[in-house]
Amino acid sequence: MSFEVNTQYGRIAGVEQEAWLEYRGIPFAKAPVGDLRWKAPQAPEAWEGTYPADQFKAKSVQREGSSPPWDKDFYDDPAFDRPSSEDCLYLNIWAPKEAKDCPVAIWIHGGAFMGGFSSEKEFDGAAYAKRGVILVSIQYRLGIFGFLAHPWLTAEAGTSGNYGMLDQIAAINWVYDNISAFGGDPENITIFGQSAGAMSVQTLISSPLTGDRIKRAILQSGGSYGEGLHRDMTLAEAEQYGLMFSEFLEAQSLEEMRAKSTEEIFAATDPFMAKAMPQAQGLFLTPNIDGILLTDGYYAAIDQGKIKDIPYMLGSTKNDITVEGDPKDPTESPLHRGCLAFSKKLEELGRKPAYVYYFQRNLPGDAQGAWHSAELWYMMGTLGRCWRPFTPEDYALSDRMLDYWCNFMRYGDPNGAGLPEWKPCSKEDGFVEILDVE
Repeated sequence: MSFEVNTQYGRIAGVEQEAWLEYRGIPFAKAPVGDLRWKAPQAPEAWEGTYPADQFKAKSVQREGSSPPWDKDFYDDPAFDRPSSEDCLYLNIWAPKEAKDCPVAIWIHGGAFMGGFSSEKEFDGAAYAKRGVILVSIQYRLGIFGFLAHPWLTAEAGTSGNYGMLDQIAAINWVYDNISAFGGDPENITIFGQSAGAMSVQTLISSPLTGDRIKRAILQSGGSYGEGLHRDMTLAEAEQYGLMFSEFLEAQSLEEMRAKSTEEIFAATDPFMAKAMPQAQGLFLTPNIDGILLTDGYYAAIDQGKIKDIPYMLGSTKNDITVEGDPKDPTESPLHRGCLAFSKKLEELGRKPAYVYYFQRNLPGDAQGAWHSAELWYMMGTLGRCWRPFTPEDYALSDRMLDYWCNFMRYGDPNGAGLPEWKPCSKEDGFVEILDVE
């Protein structure tokens, strides 16, 4: 049985589930193909009739496969895979039945700005909808299609290289303008993401382009102050990588670049990356400081109080990337230290400190520990999709985390009846919520 809603662009038919509704593959922008490749996203065309939102759409163009432990956990089931396409700007919605003025959470996937998609095996909004939260998962252009800066592109539009972030902002705007039709409260939107998704969240809370549409933010293994995964990339620096790429593409003009096929562009990516990565010494197809999306560096934006004055929750995992020394000691993790510093800096700005967590459950089934992304099974409530021999204690931890996340999305405070108290991470006591089985 389908459930239909009216949006600004036309009628949409969703799919009824046990206690919630799903709307899959809704276009929030025109397909960024042809002349729209490497341009800011454009509003979608209105449609006649009813749009069937019953299938997840293609993922952004990316390399297939992954490495341990992500390959076996997240990408082992072809039923959850999707073809790659430049036509990838779609979002998915999970909403409670009879929803009314529900808090809204927009999920931004990770993948180093090079991979990932909104309907991966570990992602699902059912557990949120059951708790009265509307969850929206979004897609955005990745890699060379989402973050290529080039002097030709800058000359055309006054900036270049931040297309993937502009996609995310277009999705937020679509949600703000249309989510009331699904029973959501547009004035209570939380954005949250993990890894590059958390880096995206930090970009969005630092950008003047998002206005006041974001009311809360959760940053998982990617949000920080002082040290972490962020790198301040200037537009001029990003353009130099773009010049290098156009040489590999053997293009003499912007018109020639846009005339190349998806396959030709993607084929040029490998040799380009092989040459550029040693120079960059880290991620470089990432958001850049162009004076429009970002007006300053990430930590400078915090220093100057330019990030949004909203409630924050952030954290990392025990065996996260960049961990140094003994993973049992949180102080050995730059990401964890960056989370503590983020909260401390908020207080220095005269704002409320953040809620900080440290996920340290060693996932059963192998010796990978609490690896980067391990918490996703728990805070998405999808343990049942995983091959690992999870215990009743794991399911209890998942329920606790979901309750924390949903309470924060509703109130800006993770605490609630029956939950262990989670205090803000203030300078006075530096409280950190340890997430582990009991």
